[in-house]
Amino acid sequence: MRGIPSLITDIRKKVFTEVARMAYAGGDYTKAEDLPYIIVPGDQPLHRESVFLERAIAGERVRLAMGLSIRPIQTRSLMTEGMDAAAVAEQYYEPPLINIIPYACHACPTNQYRVTESCQNCLAASCQKVCPKDAISFVNGKSFIDPEKCIKCGKCAKACPYHAIIHLERPCQAACGMDAIGSDDHGRAVINQDKCVSCGQCLVSCPFGAIVDKGQIFQVIRSIMEGEKVIAIVAPAFIGQFGKHSTPGKFVAAMKTLGFARVVEVAVGADMCTIEEAKDFLEKVPAQQKYMATSCCPAWHSMIYKLFPGEAKNISMTLTPMVFTARLMKQQYPGCKVVFVGPCAAKKLEAIRADIRSDVDFVLTFEELQGMFEAKQVDFETIEPIEVLNEGTAAGRGFAVAGGVAKAVADLVETSQDGVQVKTARAEGLRDCRKLMAMAKAGKYDGYLLEGMACPGGCVAGAGTLLPVELASNVVGRYQKEADRESPLDSVYKDTGKSLE
Repeated sequence: MRGIPSLITDIRKKVFTEVARMAYAGGDYTKAEDLPYIIVPGDQPLHRESVFLERAIAGERVRLAMGLSIRPIQTRSLMTEGMDAAAVAEQYYEPPLINIIPYACHACPTNQYRVTESCQNCLAASCQKVCPKDAISFVNGKSFIDPEKCIKCGKCAKACPYHAIIHLERPCQAACGMDAIGSDDHGRAVINQDKCVSCGQCLVSCPFGAIVDKGQIFQVIRSIMEGEKVIAIVAPAFIGQFGKHSTPGKFVAAMKTLGFARVVEVAVGADMCTIEEAKDFLEKVPAQQKYMATSCCPAWHSMIYKLFPGEAKNISMTLTPMVFTARLMKQQYPGCKVVFVGPCAAKKLEAIRADIRSDVDFVLTFEELQGMFEAKQVDFETIEPIEVLNEGTAAGRGFAVAGGVAKAVADLVETSQDGVQVKTARAEGLRDCRKLMAMAKAGKYDGYLLEGMACPGGCVAGAGTLLPVELASNVVGRYQKEADRESPLDSVYKDTGKSLE
């Protein structure tokens, strides 16, 4: 559904926009009580059975956008409950990051095979013949699957010449590569937080918009309005996310309009990461460890720690591009605040780790940033560009797409070490990442550099993006070609990375 305009994307944009307007208007968070009526105007519901239900859901969305937790439905509380503590520039998230609003969940069917109206009551009765449990009979001239007998093997669906049998899966559950989504007593989706790695793929897969991540829009704006020097470090996947007119120069101008003091490409940090990860690989594989896993994707990291704890020692100890860039800004501008702007929900949790919290003050997704642009009425078609982002190399910008990290590291090793060839393997999506790690654990990838990306397609497919994945990948490819420098060794910061670790 990513990149397809819908009522869900409209509502999310309205929520982010109104929270941003409230923050820019002076930060009186008590006005949050009015926001559900602005987001859901009138007296008729847009898509649910009641306008009151729609406003209740909108209220929880506002709370989550401000980093607050969902209120328990069993007890009465104000929508602004707890906002006095959250409405400050220093507020961090309270876990969990990814939340399901219970009364927004449709309680979708889970893992069922159903016969549709396309059934032709054919003489072959192939569906019945292949069923190993005699779960299929014919009722009123149509195939009927007995749910008590069905073992969900799918043989009937494959055998039907009319494709009349469909497999129904709960979309969020199907998208979760960690099998972290189950059901409550009412059939509504629930997240097992012990399994969840906050990749956000369930969020973008729910067709009812019931799954929402927490945000820091209000806190970022309050920091700006309080006069702090707030620097935006922007992931390379930003290019094209805000429309065809959002050139790098116009993007910088738009960010300055929002109040950011400076805008820096995280591709700069990606270049540092490439150099340090290449050194790491050459020093440790195979002398100290059998293979090395890349360091960039936080959900990939979390998956390894949760499911393959014995293999975690093989993850590169190199800092991520976000942290490299943030530390560079803190070094150059002591006392500044750093906002990472990117496509990823999981980066929000990475940023609040104890060893990183002082480096990255806030995280915004592209979707949340779009709400800020709407609040300040930024028009990319008419805004004048003021400068061009040109410090990142083509290799660093390539981190945004699947395969880009491994390619950058392997290319650097091979160009700097005559005769050395780096074997790489990669996976996109957590299910495939799990398979990759299972094979690595079994010794199938000894001597390899492994790249894992939680989102199919890479960072351009993150939960906070706005473009269809294929289009975003193509735009990043063009942006790479526009870089003034090709290799991380051409970066002005090529000798900076180690000093920041």
